[in-house]
Amino acid sequence: MRMLSVLVLLVSPCIGLTRMPGRNGGEVRPSGAAVKIEKVPYLGQPNCYRLSNGTVEVIVTTDIGPRIIRYGFVGGDNVLAELPEPVTKTELGEWKPWGGHRFWAAPEAMPRTYVPDSSPIEFKIEGNNAIRLIQPVETRSGIQKEITVTLAASGTSVTIHHKVTNKNLWAIDLAPWALTIMHGGGVTILPQEPYKSHDEELLPARPVVFWYYTNLSDPRWAVGKKFIRLKTDDNVQEAQKIGIANKQGWAAYLRAGELFVKRFAYRDAGMYPDFGCNNETYTAGSFMEIESLGPMHHLEPGQSAEHDEHWHLFKGVDAGPDEASLDRAITPLINRTKE
Repeated sequence: MRMLSVLVLLVSPCIGLTRMPGRNGGEVRPSGAAVKIEKVPYLGQPNCYRLSNGTVEVIVTTDIGPRIIRYGFVGGDNVLAELPEPVTKTELGEWKPWGGHRFWAAPEAMPRTYVPDSSPIEFKIEGNNAIRLIQPVETRSGIQKEITVTLAASGTSVTIHHKVTNKNLWAIDLAPWALTIMHGGGVTILPQEPYKSHDEELLPARPVVFWYYTNLSDPRWAVGKKFIRLKTDDNVQEAQKIGIANKQGWAAYLRAGELFVKRFAYRDAGMYPDFGCNNETYTAGSFMEIESLGPMHHLEPGQSAEHDEHWHLFKGVDAGPDEASLDRAITPLINRTKE
């Protein structure tokens, strides 16, 4: 873990309101607030903000984005990947994954989806435990993206609110798409629907969607009664991806005894992209993404679509050797994340 150098922290015991800081300024918070907000450098970017409640910390950047570039226990590893170097070249410019958490609009298309986001963004500290990141309108797509990150006063819970607005003069169709790149060396865990025998239920449970390059004979996959698992392998660069209609509302990533859980909604009446997926995962080498999607929206000029994720983190998780031991280890923790 890289050390953080705190640049600015101004706390006034006399002021009960939050003001919006300048790019080179500090911030004012209510005294006694459980969440501390500090300006720090991170990942080679000087204008980042760290939210911490003493248990976990979240770091966002205002030099690019909107992006979340760190989430982890204080003093512990970043559960998010840090990828400052790889570049995808498109006719719109150079796009970098950077790692961490980003916000796109589905369905995926080249080059529309890959609009570079390596320029400074606006931001606003809201209340005593949240920060809103506001991207300039994408000139080629005509959309504007926002992420609001809210850290709970205690524990590990983080809420990420995504908002995309149509700034065009015409209507567009899209789905909000939240993508989290995880620190390599772990395994994604997606829930199966609760098992029912043929005697109990004749109708299908949900769609499972493959891409042209999906290969279930790849040993990185493990498909069981309870879970679908996909692990990273630094020595295998071939891409793998799967999508599901995730009605259980959670996906997880287990690495080095730490379990990252993200929760998100499934709407029965929603029309989801990619043949009905609200949850997807992708790997290539050490690269792992856990993605959630909102339903498709028809946005008239000025209209917005919104999508929420809720993050949780657990340590000391012993998954054991098989699906049964994994189930015993993580299911009680997953149940604790229910709202």
